[in-house]
Amino acid sequence: MEEENGALIQSLIDVVNEIAWISDFRHTVKKQYCNLSRRLKLLIPMFEEIRDSKEPVPEDTLKALVLLKEALESAKKLLRFGSEGSKIFLAIEREQIMNKFHEVTARLEQALEGIAYDKLDISDEVKEQVELVLAQFRRAKGRADVPDSELLDDISALYNTNNDSSIDQDRLRRLSEKLQLLGISDLAQESIALHEMVTATDGDPGQSIEKMAGLLKKIKDFVQSENLEMDDPGREKNSPASCSGQISNEKNNKAPIIPDDFRCPISLELMRDPVIVSTGQTYERSCIEKWLESGHGTCPKTQQKLSSTTLTPNYVLRSLIAQWCEANGIEPPKRPSSARPCRSSSSCSPAERTKIDILLCKLASGNPEDQRSAAGEIRLLAKRNADNRVAIAEAGAIPLLVGLLSTPDSRVQEHAVTALLNLSICEDNKGSIISSGAVPGIVLVLKKGSMEARENAAATLFSLSVVDENKVRIGASGAIPPLVTLLSEGTQRGKKDAATALFNLCIYQGNKGKAVRAGVVPTLMQLLTEPGTGMVDEALAILAILASHSEGKAAIGSAKAVPVLVDVIGTGSPRNRENAAAVLVHLCSGDEQHLVEARDLGVISSLIDLARNGTDRGKRKAAQLLERMNRLFEHAAHPEEIRVLRLQAPESRPQNQASQSTSTTEVVGS
Repeated sequence: MEEENGALIQSLIDVVNEIAWISDFRHTVKKQYCNLSRRLKLLIPMFEEIRDSKEPVPEDTLKALVLLKEALESAKKLLRFGSEGSKIFLAIEREQIMNKFHEVTARLEQALEGIAYDKLDISDEVKEQVELVLAQFRRAKGRADVPDSELLDDISALYNTNNDSSIDQDRLRRLSEKLQLLGISDLAQESIALHEMVTATDGDPGQSIEKMAGLLKKIKDFVQSENLEMDDPGREKNSPASCSGQISNEKNNKAPIIPDDFRCPISLELMRDPVIVSTGQTYERSCIEKWLESGHGTCPKTQQKLSSTTLTPNYVLRSLIAQWCEANGIEPPKRPSSARPCRSSSSCSPAERTKIDILLCKLASGNPEDQRSAAGEIRLLAKRNADNRVAIAEAGAIPLLVGLLSTPDSRVQEHAVTALLNLSICEDNKGSIISSGAVPGIVLVLKKGSMEARENAAATLFSLSVVDENKVRIGASGAIPPLVTLLSEGTQRGKKDAATALFNLCIYQGNKGKAVRAGVVPTLMQLLTEPGTGMVDEALAILAILASHSEGKAAIGSAKAVPVLVDVIGTGSPRNRENAAAVLVHLCSGDEQHLVEARDLGVISSLIDLARNGTDRGKRKAAQLLERMNRLFEHAAHPEEIRVLRLQAPESRPQNQASQSTSTTEVVGS
């Protein structure tokens, strides 16, 4: 029975983790589906604490969890269709889709209400988090989002029109923009989505899907005739840089025929930024990136499985395309650049950009000497300024650097991971580094690289984990055990890098158990007790996070932490006193032995001082501890201690009451 219950809890964790990876919801359902996905992710800490608890789960709660599992499976199916399904179907059948959405959310709410939270061995913070989710479900029931009436009108008018000559071009333009069907790859994905719906009906599409396919054809014809270009919306449709094949020839006004090798196999347009995939085929970067982001793991042209998602710039073909354009009097196609602040046109000179392109050629050459020198130069360029970081990433360096993380040359490895660290300072580059599959390589360097490479790998993981969704991915990659090892055996800088990375990763509840099981608590206690480590601040901050987790609390208790915590509360810096008190609050929750030990070590006078003179959070934690001691020793009949506590505690009680719903963010000391 215990094994069955454990499997049930693990299946709940697995299904929510699967939901967490679903993203990029369609325009017509984006708001509601994003909200649902975000709420469901908040349930993971509860499932993990139930799984890790040694207390039996009540029978009624088990039944509720079974119903919750069924509701989560329905939610996953709903969200996946909202991410991958036909945009046209989601727009036309919006009312039906939203009815299904409300039905699923009602089932989720009902299952959550059936759980007896007061009988579960879970922390107060997690209970508050689940109560928040329930409150959001209840509030959402009475809300009805107003549909996009213009979108519905345009769809209705075009959906039921058979005469192509009477089609309103403005409606088609609005529809293609709102449904984000603006390029060949978008239209191809929509066509695939409709085809899958036909397959699901055993080849009998029915009149509605046939009409949707007809509407898609109208949009496709319009997009091709208007030469809309999603990847470069600022370009005029008949500009010389157009990649549609309708390229004007300034010499004879005839459109030259583009060689097939210069066209992307996906979009059939002239390539601006050709890249090579692991099968050896070349594609336009933006097209193959969209293909990969849609969940495909194969080469579009050969259908072979891709051994890697690394995209290598095809410099030779780019040069040939430029020569062909020049010979035909055509402006060479420019690689796209984003209009976001970090991606704005950098102030790098043409000479610097040329230098970057030369360095990237060396990175891709396969010559170890060239790779070592090029990676070292890119590392320094990326360190120098923000413009370089933008230009290097735009040139396509990130996938090449990621590929070098697994090289046996330790110096190349060190340069590559440090270059990625420097590039990750730019916020937009963080996503590119993650999507290039860098995390496993960084973890490999963290385990087996030189000490400097390991330290810089730890710093890179910290930089990437600033983005919340990356905390989950990095934690699941096996990064935490080698970070704990570095925290123990690294240089002073290495320990600092490991500590900051662990702190950031452990903000996510699911990583706390991993850190505890990796042995982080004994290492942190050693840093607290050994003189001259200079790591007291970092160690206490991490302990304050871990103490809210059941495994963390048990490990801290087993490490005989109370004397150290009492000493810090009495003599530490304001922030360290605050964090030590926070750890002690969790440690003493439900454990009178730790309260008695702290009292016997003389903590009361230090807590009274902290309640008067500490930080705001320190005052609240001190008041909580004084209140618990008050209750305990009143029952134990220690009249002198009761008198002292009652004289001092009332001043702090209003703050204590206000802190009964301490948030997870507050616990970690942010």
